Amino acid sequence: MTTPVVGVLALQGDVREHLIALAAADAVARQVRRPEELAEVDALVIPGGESTTISKLAVLFGLMDPLRARVRAGMPVYGTCAGLIMLADKILDPRSGQETLGGIDMIVRRNAFGRQNESFEAAVDVRGIEGDPVEGVFIRAPWVESVGAETEVLAEHEGHIVAVRQGNALATSFHPELTGDHRVHSLFVDMVRANLAPGS
Repeated sequence: MTTPVVGVLALQGDVREHLIALAAADAVARQVRRPEELAEVDALVIPGGESTTISKLAVLFGLMDPLRARVRAGMPVYGTCAGLIMLADKILDPRSGQETLGGIDMIVRRNAFGRQNESFEAAVDVRGIEGDPVEGVFIRAPWVESVGAETEVLAEHEGHIVAVRQGNALATSFHPELTGDHRVHSLFVDMVRANLAPGS
């Protein structure tokens, strides 16, 4: 079985934790900062951080257009927190100059769960992940206001959508990479393997 090569967009955010979680999920994990590095990976994780900063840095590093092209072409992609915002087709309250990659038919509200000092952890039941609930770390987390017909809701917290999937794109409001529980990353790596399988 081929070991997938999964990149982590290394412009800002908790890159190291994602690299560790992906390695634990039996993927080859690499940092991606340049278009030529993006071209060498089978899939990409967009980490948490500050979505406006990630957007502006992606433009500065010449990555925005290649990223959009790969996502449109069906490259598996997983976004956490700010990464979820980057994958949204629409943001309710964008900052000036903020762009997204798109890829998931959803409308997202930035910082919906509150500011940094209102961060919290909560047990989240995620569809497709067996066993105990996932411990979700919510840090200035967004939530999904609404989704289109093609988008599957995987989890909610207090009535708000916090995990979604559309095709090869996966997104969570929370940070599973900060908990030592690698099941969400394993789910994503399984998506990557399925995409690499002959005839997929």
